[in-house]
Parts: sequence; structure tokens; C-alpha cells
Amino acid sequence: MIVEQTANRPDTDAPEPGWPAVAAERLKAALLTPVRAMRMRYLPLLMVYFAYGALGLVAIAESFWIKQALTLTPADLAGLAVWLTLPWTIKMVFGQIVDSVALLGSQRRVYVFLGAALVATGLLILAGAAGGWLAFASLDVLYVLAKLAIVVGIVLQDVVADAMSTEVVDREASDGSPRPKADVQRELGMVQVLGRLALSFGIFAVSGISGWLAQVISYEAVFLLGLAIPLISITGALLVRLEAVPRKPIDWRILGGGLAFGAVVVGLGAGRVPFGQEIVFLVSMVVVIAMLARVVRELDAETRRRIFFAGLIIFAFRAMPGVGEGYRWFTIDVLGFNEAFYGTLAQIGAGLGMLGIWLLSDAITRRPVAQVLLWLTVIGTVLSLPNIALVYGLHEWTQTTLGFGARTIALIDTAAESPFAQLSMIPLLTLIAIHAPAGRRATWFALMASLMNLALVARELQTKYLNQIFAVDRGQYDELAILVVTVVAIGFAVPVAVILAFGKRAT
Repeated sequence: MIVEQTANRPDTDAPEPGWPAVAAERLKAALLTPVRAMRMRYLPLLMVYFAYGALGLVAIAESFWIKQALTLTPADLAGLAVWLTLPWTIKMVFGQIVDSVALLGSQRRVYVFLGAALVATGLLILAGAAGGWLAFASLDVLYVLAKLAIVVGIVLQDVVADAMSTEVVDREASDGSPRPKADVQRELGMVQVLGRLALSFGIFAVSGISGWLAQVISYEAVFLLGLAIPLISITGALLVRLEAVPRKPIDWRILGGGLAFGAVVVGLGAGRVPFGQEIVFLVSMVVVIAMLARVVRELDAETRRRIFFAGLIIFAFRAMPGVGEGYRWFTIDVLGFNEAFYGTLAQIGAGLGMLGIWLLSDAITRRPVAQVLLWLTVIGTVLSLPNIALVYGLHEWTQTTLGFGARTIALIDTAAESPFAQLSMIPLLTLIAIHAPAGRRATWFALMASLMNLALVARELQTKYLNQIFAVDRGQYDELAILVVTVVAIGFAVPVAVILAFGKRAT
């Protein structure tokens, strides 16, 4: 009997596995988690996200063409970015239509087709402007029209993809019984991760070639090659096999409010009303918050509290100003970065960003929003130091003393910073997906996305203000250094203050 007890007793003297074995096991789990989570029914959804990322094929050609052919200043471009971000803030209109209106009998597939057609139209306008065969308006106006068509097309496709990201997850087992809630929530979170990975892989797939193409062929030809990208999302839509989507009656308070808001935006933009962008931003905040308050009444008080404070923290994180196009122009004019080198930077950034999401996705979906964003803020600030060094000319000293210059610094900075760029939205996307109500998932996702995209409007407004205070233009970079320092300081201080003040309430 004594022997039997001894045989069954755990061996407490067995050595603990060493840290290399533990690290290897964790790395293996991180690598295999997205692979194990993948299902073939996710493929059409992921193709839509991939196509969105692959539009980066034209990004470098577009940036260099803007500098060479247009007359817009960095402040003008930041102001334009405000208007171009606004379609993202009225996603609730698209979401309500997708949830409630079947177009040619479809609530998903046909809307992806329509979005792809708009993207293709925008690319054709860019090609015509760059090639000189569209001349009914100035190049600046043609650029605005093209970007507007592309943005609206992407928003429409994104609304459909967001809704599909919750619909591809089964709520019932094969025998018809409800699946465990924890399993459903876990799968919803991993679908969001896979969506970010598909987006990142789309960026990675075209980043290097985008710079090479922009250098060896005309910008017009690059824009025409971009027409292949909408075909990817169309192919994904053709493969969609979803169960019948519950159709909800149109909520005219949401749709009507969104349409009224859109009319106000168009009126203010077309009429060039003073402080029109600021007015639109304030009206947007009121409209979106009011609509969200209506939708979240279905959730319990604790969930509403968590979503509110998580959204507040992510809003502050995303609303921090950028430097603007002046920094890119400085690297072109002063540091000598060309299209091919920008393609190399994009390739490294996309690859490491995708790897970061792959390896960190499991940890990110399990961590509190505040904790994730605090670390991203601190790391992002540290990784901004090379940019400050470049505008202050440190590369000249490193070239003379250490044998490496601006391009090496830029490569190291890109390699270090990239894995963290796509991670900030995953915790909130998971939370949204978990609580998306059946039959109103597109509307729910669109409203939350509208709020988060209003943060980007705030970001571009602040970028515009800072570029107006610190004048930077083609060949005029005297005030660029203080602009970069100011942006980095604001980008650290404000998110950290908000996280410390409200972080515990978002947990």
C-alpha cells in the first residue's frame, strides 16, 4: 500500500524546466495560435482586408507625385486629410444600410462589389491626372476627387468586412446546442487578429515592389496597375458563404441622423465655411455619441462602463498629432531618400509589423486595454528619438564617427517601431466583436469605428494646427525640428495622463 501511494504521488523533486524550454514553448504557442485559429470560412473576409492593405501598391507613387505635381502644402494636406477621414466617421450610415437594405438581394456581396468599383474609379482618376489625359479640372481637384472615391469605396467594404467578422463565428455546435461563451469570445478575438494579419500581409506583399515600381515606371502606370487590387476583394466576395443574415428594420434615427450629418459635412466643405472642419468635428462627436448611447442601452451597466473607458483611452491614443508630409519631404530633399528606399522601409515595416501581430496577438487579446496602450505609448516615444536625431543632423556625426548615416538610422528605426503599429486596436475590436448584437452587427461596428475614426479627425486637425504654427514646405525645413519635438512630447504626455486617470475603470 505504501508503495502504491508513493507511485501515485507527484514527483516533487523533478527539476523545473529551464527558461530556454519555457521560452521555446511560449514561442511555439505564439506561432501556432493564428494557424490553429484559421478556418476556410474566414478566407473571403480576410481577402477583403488583404485588398485594403494591398492598396499600398500605389502609396509611394502617390506621395512622390503629390510633392512633384501638386501645389498643396503640408498644412493643406493635413486639412484635406480631415475631410477624407470624415467618411469613416459616418460608417453608421453604411452600417445601417448594410444591416437593413438588401441591394439586388444581397446584404454583403453586392456592397463589396460597389466598394471595389469606387476604388477602381479613384485609381483611374489618379492615373488620368498623372498621365495628363484627364484635364477637366486642376491636378489638385482631381486628386481630391480620386481620394474621395477611394476612401468611400474602402469604407463601404470595411463595413461589410466588420459585420462578416462576427458572422463567420458559429454560436452553436454541430448538434445545435449553444457553444460555451468563452469559446465564442475567444474565436471572435482571433478573427480580429486574423483580420489585422491579413491587412498587414497585404501591406507586406506590395511594400517593396511599390517603391521599385514608382522609381522605374511612370506614376500613371503604377496607378493603373493598382486596378488589380479591387479584383481581390471582388474574388473574396464571390466566395462568401454565410447563412441568411437577419435583416433589421431601418432605424431612421440612426440612418436619418447619419444622412443629415453627411449633408452638413458636404455643405460646410463645399461652402468653405470658416472653421468648417472644427464644426464638423463637434457635430460628429455629438451625433456619434448620441447614437452609441441608443445602441448600448441593450448592454449591462458594467459592460457599458468598460467600453466607455476603453474607448476613451484608445481615442486619446489615436488622436495624437502627426508631423505631416513635411518630414517626408525633408527626407527626400535633404537626406536623399528615393522611391526605392521608401519601398525598402515599407517592406521592413510591414514584415515586422505582421510578425509582431502574429507573435503578440495571443498576449494582446488577454491584456487590459490600458496596459497595452501604456506600453505602446512608452515604446513609441522611445522609438521616435531617431526621427528627432535625423532632423537635428545627428546622421552627419554618425557618418563621420561611426561609419553609418541617415539611411541606416531610418532602417533601424523602422525595424524597431513596426511591430507595434497595428496592435493598438485589437483589444477594442475584440470587445466590440464580443458584444455585437445579432442583426445589428454592421451598425454596432460602424458606430464604434466612427468614434475611433473621429480620433483620427482630431489627429489631423492638430497636425494642421502645428503645421500652421511651425511653417514647413518644400525646401523650407528650418522649423521642422521643433515641430517633431513638439509632436513627440504631446504624443507621450497626453495618452499617459489619460491612461493613469482612467485605466483601472477600463479593466
